[in-house]
Amino acid sequence: MNHDVIVLGAGLAGLSAARDLAAGGADVLVLEARDRVGGRVEQTELQGGRLVQLGGEVVGRAHTAYTALAAELGLTLVPSYVAEPGALARATPEGISAGDPPHWFRPGDDACHRKATAAFTELARTVDPDDPWSHPDATALDRLSVADWLRSQGAGPAVVRLWEIGQLALADGSYERTSLLAALRKNAAVPGPGHYDYEAWEGLRVAEGSATVALRMAEALGARIRTGAPVEAVAVRRPRGCAVRIAGGETLTAAAVVSALPAGPLRSVAVSGVSEARLASLHRQRHALAAKFTAAYETPFWRERGLSGLSECEGVLGSTWPQSDGILSALVPPERYGVLLGMPGPLRAPELLAEIARLYGEEAHRPLATHLRLWGTDPWTQGYVTQWTPGDVMAVGPLHGTHEPPFYVCGSDQWVAGYMEGAVRTGRGAAQEVLSRG
Repeated sequence: MNHDVIVLGAGLAGLSAARDLAAGGADVLVLEARDRVGGRVEQTELQGGRLVQLGGEVVGRAHTAYTALAAELGLTLVPSYVAEPGALARATPEGISAGDPPHWFRPGDDACHRKATAAFTELARTVDPDDPWSHPDATALDRLSVADWLRSQGAGPAVVRLWEIGQLALADGSYERTSLLAALRKNAAVPGPGHYDYEAWEGLRVAEGSATVALRMAEALGARIRTGAPVEAVAVRRPRGCAVRIAGGETLTAAAVVSALPAGPLRSVAVSGVSEARLASLHRQRHALAAKFTAAYETPFWRERGLSGLSECEGVLGSTWPQSDGILSALVPPERYGVLLGMPGPLRAPELLAEIARLYGEEAHRPLATHLRLWGTDPWTQGYVTQWTPGDVMAVGPLHGTHEPPFYVCGSDQWVAGYMEGAVRTGRGAAQEVLSRG
């Protein structure tokens, strides 16, 4: 064997797995298609030293695997945008409003919203996040969309619209096309008073930059990482180990393989020697096609309007939030990704800045720098967070997140709800499984 373990992908999941494998004494090699590490975690530096996060950036108090890793790496967790002063803004075709209730609510809508939220959180308590398939009504819950369930609870269009604008702000796909069972499972994994607790999911960030988590792991792994090495095929040949072929035809061998590739790119890899059931489960998963846009400014000028920089929008952008002083992040959700791609390249930044200006004023047109990451059409990501449409949870089934030694899987899409927590949690879990088998 060339190596004990080959890890496919140098994102957070692959790096977390490789780090623990190396610490456990394994001879590990990480293969990365890009010319850099980090995957959907990436950062750049402005003149003057401010960091701009171009990828994943926030975690929550419930994300214990990630926060433990950050502590091990000597990094500092500080409050995220959730602690920013000012009101949340909402942008819809009929206008801009700040705070709650939203401007389209009428008498009775707020009480209806509270009732639906209470029913949702109560139902979520009946779901085991590690085994949603055992729920007595699992099939029925999975077939139902969140929006249809809301209507079945008596929620009117105004309440459905509030849930929908919040969901698209997360760029996780419309609630009209999101499995109720998947949403309940996510809430059960990280319970909160509402259907999405921002503090629990997004209340913290790494002061030194979230991409620094990946960079520090990569620095320690050193020559164990090989970039510019897209994987084309994996052959699991029990009991003779595994063979991995990379672009150009070179074949490497190892006793085990850990795939940390996102669901989309993994479908492009020819995998043999793994059961049809496990591959079918892996290939059935999908990602929300989304993009991230960042705009850096001298100052957080939105505060002058009493706004926090956090918004929920019905334009091409689904949301904005302040990632640090004077730097705004924004997401383009799946339902609007095609509109973004339809914009001529030179017009994308100006048109997205115009949406920010509608929220916060003309100063938005004058950023120091902008960056756009098209995750949905990037061949090495092919998406953002895991998306579960009605029927998906049961179709992927209880093999989700499991291993078939010597073939192991990890990545944000192998956890209940994705996010950087999912990448770190499953990466470290996969390493532990490999090491436990010697």
